[in-house]
Amino acid sequence: MKHAVVIVALAFSVCSAISQTVAPNENLVLDGIPPIPSSIADGIGRYTEFRSAALLSWHPVYHDMLISTRFGDVPQIHLVKMPGGARTQLTFYPERILGGSYNPVHGKYFVFSKDIGGGEWYQNFRYDVASGDVTLLTDGKSRNSLGVWSHDGKLMAYTSTRRNNKDTDIYTVDPMDTSTNKLALQVDGGGWGADDWTHDGKTLLVREYVSANESYLYLLTLATGEKRILTPKGGKEQISYGGGQFTPDGKGFYVTTDRESEFQRLTYIDLATMKHEYLTTGIPWDVSEFNLSNDGKRIAFVTNEDGVSVLHVLNTATRKEEKVPQLPVGLISGVQWHNDGTLLGFVMNSARSTSDVYSIDMSTGKIDRWTTSETGGINVDNFSEARLIKWKTFDGKTISGFLYPPPAKFTGKRPVIVNIHGGPEGQSFPGFLGRSNYYLNEMGVAIIYPNIRGSSGYGKTFLKLDNGMNREDSYKDLGALLDWIKTQPDLDGDRILVTGGSYGGHSTLVVSTFYSDKIKCSVDVVGMSNLVTFLERTESYRRDLRRAEYGDEREPKMREYLENIAPMNNVGKIKKPMFVVQGKNDPRVPFTEADQIVGALKNSGTPVWYLMAKDEGHGFSKKKNQDFQFYATVMFLKEYLLK
Repeated sequence: MKHAVVIVALAFSVCSAISQTVAPNENLVLDGIPPIPSSIADGIGRYTEFRSAALLSWHPVYHDMLISTRFGDVPQIHLVKMPGGARTQLTFYPERILGGSYNPVHGKYFVFSKDIGGGEWYQNFRYDVASGDVTLLTDGKSRNSLGVWSHDGKLMAYTSTRRNNKDTDIYTVDPMDTSTNKLALQVDGGGWGADDWTHDGKTLLVREYVSANESYLYLLTLATGEKRILTPKGGKEQISYGGGQFTPDGKGFYVTTDRESEFQRLTYIDLATMKHEYLTTGIPWDVSEFNLSNDGKRIAFVTNEDGVSVLHVLNTATRKEEKVPQLPVGLISGVQWHNDGTLLGFVMNSARSTSDVYSIDMSTGKIDRWTTSETGGINVDNFSEARLIKWKTFDGKTISGFLYPPPAKFTGKRPVIVNIHGGPEGQSFPGFLGRSNYYLNEMGVAIIYPNIRGSSGYGKTFLKLDNGMNREDSYKDLGALLDWIKTQPDLDGDRILVTGGSYGGHSTLVVSTFYSDKIKCSVDVVGMSNLVTFLERTESYRRDLRRAEYGDEREPKMREYLENIAPMNNVGKIKKPMFVVQGKNDPRVPFTEADQIVGALKNSGTPVWYLMAKDEGHGFSKKKNQDFQFYATVMFLKEYLLK
């Protein structure tokens, strides 16, 4: 009897210990990560409950809109019928929805795009509003873009890799009849897309994206298949074009371009003469996006001014700006006119406000808030706001970034997270930090988001400074930042964690390799451990696009250079603990990039944690996976940064 009591007590003790840890779900594979106490999840749970919303499409007739938000595990499409109205969920899938767009004439159905397991093999579907029926419009296996509508709502033009899984050919389809799928243009390369239709439905404006610095525009006559280049190749300078929308009369179109400028300017191009009329020369910043009203009378556009968004509305007849109501300082995106040409929808985000959907009535100046996303019951009014910082780098250039300081209750020098954006041509903005607010508010860790050379938003010369054989110069910008941190009286230069995703993950591995003595630990998320093996294994439709940035690994000198600077080939220099996060289905940075660096670190004896998700791709999109990654990251910081 005494033995039975002991056995029962022992079993209870084991069960109790198990219940006090967070169990990973069946799709997560852990290597080297110790059990995560339930107390960690309990203590940070509220910081995982932030939601956000994005504007997908106005209804063409009614003042309704489709938005994207997450009620369950991944973002889905919801209908909102009025400002502040209920969010009625329309799609229910275990995979995320990437976008949705109403038929632009009657709105009896919309077309949406859905991912498959994070592999980015996007498929398009038609959703019939009256019945709720869903119909697959694509082949179920290739990569497809959502596409753009003809103005009469009869056809969509979209790209697909169905021919060879490599080239993004252009197709047209009537979404009401999948048998109408038609190849409109066969191309060579993965950077092609359709920007807009002429209003008569006869011609497409097609763009060929080569790199962040180089793209070309074409006219495609659909009846004949004739493709005419509008922006000739072979000039002295690479030129970038973005977007593209025809005027209602078809005599010209609007784009953004850095032609004859450091920055992307809103531009009108006359088709008869190809004369470029620059409309925003007086604004020395990039126009990040724009939208032309259906009647062609107004253009809404957003400028990116040192990481802060400014909304403008231009009268196309007078070429003068109309008055826009004062908006809070923050980030603005997704500008979209309703068919009435008066209501302008957009998304706004700031350090103290998650992304939500708003509209402006240009006839009255009234601002309406359509969504108020949940913040986990946390009062966000006291969240840290970003401070613009600048430092000198190795060649005398000034590099900038954003510093989020922890609350004043944390005294003394604070440990620092350096979070590097991806791209490489991405840009860090002073927006809402979501889960990362926990590091600030509860752990007292400062966060810095640098915009090293190669970042967009600071002119095309700055954008090109890290290309090819100049790759190491961007690494040195990060080294200079680590030195700058040591000079700051409120920051602890001896307790620095570096992290980032995608190219930011690659930069994390680089800093961990070549500046190991200046950091305490690192967290690499879907980063490239060797740019050569990355270029050889990334999906075929992406390879040439990435070679334009990193260099062509098939050229002997370039290959030798990239091999010499690869973290994988210098792994013996990595001396500080590392946490590696990867999605098994990642089409951009194959999981082998993570596998090889983790294996090498284990062989060298460097402490390494590895988290792999079998149902994710380029970063985690499912909340259950994001939560576990967050719990593990907090534990990693407690173990290796704060001690």
